[in-house]
Amino acid sequence: MVPASFEYYRPTDVSSVIALITQHGDDARVMAGGHSLIPMMKLRMAEIPHLIDLQDVAGLTGITIDGFTVRIGAMTTQTELIDHPGLRQTAPILREAALQIADPQVRCMGTIGGNVANGDPGNDMPGLMQCLNAQFTLIGPDGERTVAARDYYEAAYFTARSEEEVLTSIHFSARGGGYCYEKQKRKIGDYATAACAVTLYKEEGLCAGASIAMTNLSDVPVWSKAAGLALDGTSVDANAVKSAVEAAVADIDPSEDNRGPVDFKVYVAGVIIKRAIESAWSRA
Repeated sequence: MVPASFEYYRPTDVSSVIALITQHGDDARVMAGGHSLIPMMKLRMAEIPHLIDLQDVAGLTGITIDGFTVRIGAMTTQTELIDHPGLRQTAPILREAALQIADPQVRCMGTIGGNVANGDPGNDMPGLMQCLNAQFTLIGPDGERTVAARDYYEAAYFTARSEEEVLTSIHFSARGGGYCYEKQKRKIGDYATAACAVTLYKEEGLCAGASIAMTNLSDVPVWSKAAGLALDGTSVDANAVKSAVEAAVADIDPSEDNRGPVDFKVYVAGVIIKRAIESAWSRA
C-alpha cells in the first residue's frame, strides 16, 4: 500500500518546526527516523496531511559528556550511540541496549528521540531512560521545559508531550557502577517479549543503590522503585535477588498478544529480571 497524499517539509531550525506545527495543528506530525510513522502511513493507519522531517534541523544531533552529565541530541541515531567512544566508557548500558534494537539498517536511521518520544511500549529506550532517571527537553510555542522520563509516559502512545512540542534532547547523570540491559525476543529485530534495564552501585561489598526498569510488560515502561529498594544495602545474594524480582514482577501488567499469554510473559519477565540483576552485580 501507499500512503495518502501529504505535504512534505524539511525545515532547518527548531523555530521553523514549531511554526509549521502551530500553522497546521492536528494535521501536522514531526518525523525523526520514520520507522514507526511511515509504516503506519503506508498502511493507512495514519493520515498525515503535513509531514515535518527533522533530519536537517540544526542542533538536534550530537553527544556531549561533561563530567558525569551526558547530553544526547534527539536526532542522534542508534548507530552513533553504539560507536561513540566516550559514551561507551561513561554509559555502556546505552550501547548494550542499542545493539539489541532491530538491525543495522534500522539503527543507522532510527534515532533515540524517535524511540522515546511517541510512547510505544515496545520500544527499548523508554525503559532504559527511566532506569537512568533521564530528563527530556521539550520545546513548543510556549518555550522550553524539562520532563522526567519517569513522568513522561501516561499510556500506550500517550505521553506528557503536547502535539505542539518537539523533543530536542535527553540528559542524565552517569555514575558508573554495574549495568545490564537484558532482552528476550522471538527473533532478531523483534520487539521484546520482556526486557529489563538495571544499574547498581557497590560499596564495601554491598549494594549502595539500584535502579530497575522494564520494557513491553505494561502499556508504559515500568520503573520499579520497590525492586531497587529490595537490593539496597544487601550483598545481592540469592534472597535479595528473589525479593527484587518479586517486587518488579508485582509492578508489571502485561497483556496477551502474539508474543504469548500473560502467564508466559510474567514467567519470562522473572527470568530476564533475575539475569539482568546478576549480570549488573557481576560488573559492579
